[in-house]
Amino acid sequence: PPQIPLNLVGDFGGGSLYLAFGVLAALWERGRSGQGQVVDAAVVDGAVSLTTLVHAMSAAGLWSEERGTNRHDSGTPYYDVYETSDGGWMAVGALEPQFYAELVQLLQLDGDPALPDRDDRSRWPELRTRFTERFRSRTREEWTRTFEGTDACVTPVLTPGEAPAHPHLAERTAFTELDGVLQPSPAPRFSRTAARLTRHPAAVGEHTREALMNWGIDNVDSLLDSGAAHQA
Repeated sequence: PPQIPLNLVGDFGGGSLYLAFGVLAALWERGRSGQGQVVDAAVVDGAVSLTTLVHAMSAAGLWSEERGTNRHDSGTPYYDVYETSDGGWMAVGALEPQFYAELVQLLQLDGDPALPDRDDRSRWPELRTRFTERFRSRTREEWTRTFEGTDACVTPVLTPGEAPAHPHLAERTAFTELDGVLQPSPAPRFSRTAARLTRHPAAVGEHTREALMNWGIDNVDSLLDSGAAHQA
């Protein structure tokens, strides 16, 4: 069956990010016009907007309704994920010819006259089989070392637990530890007004009393005593 892309498309990508962008755009426009406006940031609108490329390719006759047959949905052998000999996975995204050439070279297939032409769709299954065989011949770590620092657009598929230790993410300090909790660092980054984490993730009910009082609710104690509200 179709796989769920976590909740990145709706809640985060099509929802929160579009809402934040809309609010900031409205604030910028208000500075020019002096007028406010309603920002209608429905999740469905943002999710649809994220599919603009797919609909554009479909209108141009470059997208098939059959899943797994298109350029960006694992249809192409050089834009897919391959298993390694130790059960790991390598992600391949060598769409451009120069990246593809490096991919083939590092897979040690560049001198093979029988290697199918990448533009011959009829031979894509054969090309995928060749890539599958090659990636299964080594471990994920071995392939990672092979492709590290190259332009072949091949990277190891990491678990959430492995990601923070990846050299590139570590160098970027993409993760921050605060009060013993490792979490993604604020993004994007600003040269003058750098963002930073200032408090730990709240525990359930940690700020109940503070929040209720800020909302003007004056019977907080009775709510807590009755169990209608919880304070950690």
